Amino acid sequence: MSETTIVASGVREELERIGAQARGAANRMRSLSTSVKNAALLRAAAGFRDSKETLRSANAKDLAAGQEKGLSSALLDRLELTDKRVEEMAKGLEAVAALPDPVGNVESQYVHPNGMRIAQLRQPIGVIGIIYESRPNVTADAASLCLKSGNTCILRGGSEAIHSNLAIAGILIENAMAAGIPEYAVQIIKTTDRAAVGELLKLDKYVDVIVPRGGKGLIARIYEESRIPVVAHLDGNCHTYVDKHADLAMAQRVCLNAKLQRPATCNAMETLLVHGDVAEAFLPVMVTALQLANCEVRGCDRTCRIIACTPATDEDWFTEYLDRILAVKVVDSPEEAIAHINHYGSHHSDAIITESYTTAERFLEEVDSAAVFVNASTRFTDGYEFGLGAEIGISTSKLHCRGPMALRELTTLKYVIRGAGQVRE
Repeated sequence: MSETTIVASGVREELERIGAQARGAANRMRSLSTSVKNAALLRAAAGFRDSKETLRSANAKDLAAGQEKGLSSALLDRLELTDKRVEEMAKGLEAVAALPDPVGNVESQYVHPNGMRIAQLRQPIGVIGIIYESRPNVTADAASLCLKSGNTCILRGGSEAIHSNLAIAGILIENAMAAGIPEYAVQIIKTTDRAAVGELLKLDKYVDVIVPRGGKGLIARIYEESRIPVVAHLDGNCHTYVDKHADLAMAQRVCLNAKLQRPATCNAMETLLVHGDVAEAFLPVMVTALQLANCEVRGCDRTCRIIACTPATDEDWFTEYLDRILAVKVVDSPEEAIAHINHYGSHHSDAIITESYTTAERFLEEVDSAAVFVNASTRFTDGYEFGLGAEIGISTSKLHCRGPMALRELTTLKYVIRGAGQVRE
């Protein structure tokens, strides 16, 4: 049996062992000082930089396998580890190390009429199970946030990135332990057997929360099978609405960035809504720029009458393309734009381009999404860009957190009560 493969019949036993080890390490992680956690992250960041060739070599195996399987160019882009992306992973760990440690923060405190002093303190959640697909940098991001917030983690990446994920995790674990992090604080499931996901979802005895990052099929399976609370990172069907009061030059710049800066990400724009009063002035320039950048435009009837493009179907309004494809619709009012977003969107990230304060404030109030922007690209919905360091995912849930799930969102609250012999009558 190879080091990276577990016989299918032993998956359950292996996951039980991993869960028990994670729970044991979690009890030790709670008492770690901030300095030890920061030292581990900084050492791991240096380890990534020193091991670029190792990481690129492991990633090359995944890319070759992906090409052989016929993965799309968008998926291959998500999978690739360039030197720039390795450097970004290292900087991400350093950014997390530089952030304030939320553990032990006093959220509220007061004195009860009977004299007891009652406070709420932030504490680690415990054991976090993270299930994700495609992007190997998630291995580093997730582990770093869990370490800094005093949690242990069990990582289960997609089979298409197995070699990259194992290499990243190996470097991080080695350096973290050398800095004083307990053994088993970070563990990665080494098998690509799909049964491992099902077994992880049954570990409610050990795992406190599951954070999934992936497609609708994966998320649906996790919701159906999990015995453990789930914080969902669902699809990103993101919109930008260009209002009749928009600065059209700004609108073009923001929309091109939102769609093309990195189309395969969950915060890329998938649908563009344009007010009818500016559609004839804006769409010819906008659509031409998109088409020159090899982006297919699928437009509503009114869009197709203004400029030649592929007719859109109703399914297009629901679709997260993760590719150089954009749906475009002409609307007659902000109310229609808001209704479209709330009906067809995934409640992830949506933006309005407008110079009208009243319209902008209404959009901010009525669009029911985790992140809502005025005059800015949806590509900013990201833990690093929000100044939170990395993120473990973008939560579209409303409990227990919403939006980028970073350090604070990986903690829970504990009541601490100090008395002087008080008894209840």
